[in-house]
This record gives sequence, structure tokens and C-alpha cells, in this order.
Amino acid sequence: MPAFRTPSNTVVTAAVYAVLALLGLLTGVLGAFQHSWYIRPVPVSALVCVALLFGVSYGAGRAMRGRGTALAFTVGWALVTMVWIAGRPEGDLVIANDLSGYVYLYGGLVALVTGVMLSPQSDRSWLLTPHTFGSRADGPPAA
Repeated sequence: MPAFRTPSNTVVTAAVYAVLALLGLLTGVLGAFQHSWYIRPVPVSALVCVALLFGVSYGAGRAMRGRGTALAFTVGWALVTMVWIAGRPEGDLVIANDLSGYVYLYGGLVALVTGVMLSPQSDRSWLLTPHTFGSRADGPPAA
């Protein structure tokens, strides 16, 4: 019987990032076409989409204990959403200039940024690690 090797942590992490980016792309496609259902005058499906965007980005960050996975999902959603809001020569838009479009677009951006920022930061983050510049616990620097 052949022996199977277990994949390294790097391979598994890269696969998770790729799957989350693809999930962001898929969510952007589905949300763009389904965000305009109303229960007058409330754009219910846009609000549900915004809540789901926050939940997935925050959940991905909590599950992998880092902001990178939440950011991978966010980038996937943002890439496909930028395509949908671009105007065409014929005047067609997928995300229209109405209340549901604004709630989905701007609410989704706020929800995703909030999900990324509330996700726990990993220990390896060099940019978001608090620094104590100019203060040392062991006294002044030696001359």
C-alpha cells in the first residue's frame, strides 16, 4: 500500500486563500444579480447580502486566526464588483443607481472592511503590530 504524504502548512494555507478568493468572486457575481429584491420600501436582499459579506469575511478571519484570509475574500468580491459597476457604451449596468444598489455596494464595502479589521491579527503581522518606539523596558540605550 503506498504511503501518502501529508501536505505542508504552506500548501494548505495557499489553498485556503485561493478558495476564499474564489468564494469572494462567486459571492460578488451572485450578490450583484440578486441584491435588488424589495419588500417595499426596504431592499431586503441587499441588507441580507451585506450581512452575509460581513459574516463570511469575519468568519474566515476568525477561523484562520488572521486578517489575510478575510482580506482574500474581500479582494475577490471587490474585483468582480468593480467589473459590475463599470458602465458600458450601451448604458447597461449590473449594479444600478438605486437604493438597493447603494446599500449593496457601499454597505458591502463597509461590512467587508469591518470584517477584516475585527478579525484577529496574526502574530506575524509586521504592519499592524503595536510598537513602543523610543521606550525600552531595560533602561536607556548604552552609549
